Parts: sequence; structure tokens; C-alpha cells
Amino acid sequence: MKPNPITWCEIYVQDMDRAKQFYKSVFEVKLEKLESPGIDMWAFPMTMGAVGASGALVKMDGVESGGSGTIPYFHCDEVAVELERVVTAGGKIHSPKESIGQYGFMALIIDTEGNTIGLHMPPKEN
Repeated sequence: MKPNPITWCEIYVQDMDRAKQFYKSVFEVKLEKLESPGIDMWAFPMTMGAVGASGALVKMDGVESGGSGTIPYFHCDEVAVELERVVTAGGKIHSPKESIGQYGFMALIIDTEGNTIGLHMPPKEN
């Protein structure tokens, strides 16, 4: 297996408009509509062939949102900045910013659809 093996993630939602507004507000990103028959998908910014993964918000019949079995982590330059936007955007803070030692800092939040997602920032370089 190559390093960084995950190439895509999907965050399932029940109310696409509400979910899009939450993610656009917290991360200040533009989502792009992906054409997929029978599935409503809106992708996060991506660069094909680059290291790391992108993903999409997905509304699909028979697939519920919520739960925390798998947690996607979103890169942040400063976790505290995105945390400040979470509650205003309709989400909840599950755990505040905390150090993870040599790996930087993280926090867990719950989006408007009940999904747990992580915020991660690498350690500051000296």
C-alpha cells in the first residue's frame, strides 16, 4: 500500500442546502456540483493527482447521515478559526482544540446533519 492511501470520502446528509451552508460557512469554501445519476453530490475543492484526499457532501436515498464510525479530518491553518464559526453555522463543538503533540492540534465538531468531523492543523514550524 502506498502512503496516504485514502483518496476520497463522502459525508452523507439529509438536508443538502443546510449542509452546504454549514460547510461553506465553517471552511469558507466553494462547493462544486458533481453530476451523478440519482445522487445529489457537492464536492470540496480538489486537485487531481495531489497528495491528500478530497470528498463530497452526498444525499442518497437509503443512506442516513450521522454517527461517528469514521471521522474525516479537515486541514486548517489554525483550528481555532474554524471552531469560532461552527456554532454560528448551526453545528456543535464536541471537543475543543487540543494538542496532539508532534502531530499538531485537533478538535472534533458535529455538523448540522449529525456527522462527527475533525479539524486538524499541523505543528507550527520554527
